[in-house]
Amino acid sequence: MKFLLSTLIVHAPDPVTGVQKSTFDRFREVIDKALLAEELGFDGYGVGERHERPFISSSPTVVLSHLAALTRRIRLFTTVTTLSLLDPVRAYEDYATLDHLSQGRLELIIGKGNGAAQRELFQVTPEDQWERNAESYEVFRRLWRQDKVTYDTRFRPPLQEAEVWPRPLQQPVRVWHGSATSRESVDLAARYGDPLFSANVTNPIGPYAELIAYYRERWAHYGHDPARAAVGSGTAGYHAAHRSQDAVAAYAPVFAGYLQLQEKLGVAPVFPTLEDFVERSSALVGSPQQVIEKVHRYHEQFGHSVINLSADANGLPGHQHRAGLELFQAEIAPALRHTLPDPPWEWAPARPAAEQELVP
Repeated sequence: MKFLLSTLIVHAPDPVTGVQKSTFDRFREVIDKALLAEELGFDGYGVGERHERPFISSSPTVVLSHLAALTRRIRLFTTVTTLSLLDPVRAYEDYATLDHLSQGRLELIIGKGNGAAQRELFQVTPEDQWERNAESYEVFRRLWRQDKVTYDTRFRPPLQEAEVWPRPLQQPVRVWHGSATSRESVDLAARYGDPLFSANVTNPIGPYAELIAYYRERWAHYGHDPARAAVGSGTAGYHAAHRSQDAVAAYAPVFAGYLQLQEKLGVAPVFPTLEDFVERSSALVGSPQQVIEKVHRYHEQFGHSVINLSADANGLPGHQHRAGLELFQAEIAPALRHTLPDPPWEWAPARPAAEQELVP
């Protein structure tokens, strides 16, 4: 099993202290967490994309390019690229360039994105967002694989023998499909034989397990080898301590902030108590053994081989958040790596073409 840290770069007051960092300090925190992720041995670091408050993740390629220069081993993810909002040609150029700058460590997770403000900003409607996502991905996919592309597009000027440069270092870059509740995203991933990344954050396990089962069903329907299907999964929260009581107590202020936000939004919380949240959500809060057991319970229904944890403290004091991540890599990750499978491909940087030619 592989493990990611990721951030949507929320720029809002700390849910516990009420203090809001400056934009400069928030970006500095993102950079520091990426360096920590590589230091501790995480397999990937992800940066999301949003174009509305309270996020400052509108330029993930810029952030990831900076991280590519500061890191050497860790794979760099987009979590997620909001492809329904973007010109796929321009997005391809940015990410193909980033693939070279990162020495072939780029992986994309695409999704339609959400939020009314960013849809209005890019003049995307709720009615056409799925069609835009599918069309953009079709163009995106062809550009990764073909030197010249002809495609009669609906949502951007048609392409006629279009050449787009540079070609990526990886041939091609791997693209995951992010899914929260939509069968459209799941079917698109299965149709093209691409891996699926389940958000797995808001609800109990049931709806996500159903979507993943649907993905595997459609994967087989499209004629793909079941052994090559790959699933990643998010988590609703994380904090571990040697004693479960200490982990839950430390997380209590974080959960209280979650309840306050739900009340402010006028939304009834799916998990009304901390005990319910720890038990029924995908949050990994407790002792190392409890976290390991919960991941196994989810794996029984998901069959996933990648887990994503939040890179953000979300109200935990910085030293506690770091201690929890250190404990994850010291005791939790080794046990899960030993007992649960990796994705069905090599998890390694691409080799430049010239170097590949030297390999017998």
